[in-house]
Amino acid sequence: MNLRPDTANRPARWPGYAAAVWGFAFAVPSFYWAMGGLTGASSTLAPSLLEQARERDPGFIAVLWATGVLKVVGGLLGLGLVHRHVWGRGMNRLLQLMAWGAAVLLVWHGAEFIGHGLLVQTHAIDIDPDLQSVNRWYTYLWGPWFVAGGAALVLAARTHLSAVADRRDATIAGMVGGLGALALSVTILIAGIG
Repeated sequence: MNLRPDTANRPARWPGYAAAVWGFAFAVPSFYWAMGGLTGASSTLAPSLLEQARERDPGFIAVLWATGVLKVVGGLLGLGLVHRHVWGRGMNRLLQLMAWGAAVLLVWHGAEFIGHGLLVQTHAIDIDPDLQSVNRWYTYLWGPWFVAGGAALVLAARTHLSAVADRRDATIAGMVGGLGALALSVTILIAGIG
């Protein structure tokens, strides 16, 4: 297989595109539910969230719009990590900070869904029997989906980092983003929020 010299050493772009597709695809249900659609919601969402969606609770609808926008931003972040040649030093650091921060938050959140779900499935903890089917969706769909998004961002950030000139500064920014997100996640867990 002959590779042109200019492409032989170029880092792969697929992780950034995977992160972009993940973000854009994940935004669709948020926008759909925010606009009033409920198809699929009754089997995949917790009953309390479904009730808020049915009642068109303004606060919940605002959260759906906000999370949809954040998911689109995640998709744009994936695309930003692909296009390394157009960014300067400051933007490379910002991309690394955001990518590692978002990746840690996504993996943490997904791991919480999976861990809680598996504890329920093994009867280590009990939940209302009416929540069993929803628990399976959180364990086997939503949790892994969050982890997959975090993994895509990690791979995209690592690929991006391998091609930037200011690697040391960008690495530090990524560490700050990742550790900051981890500290936030642990604090929320300890405080019992969410």
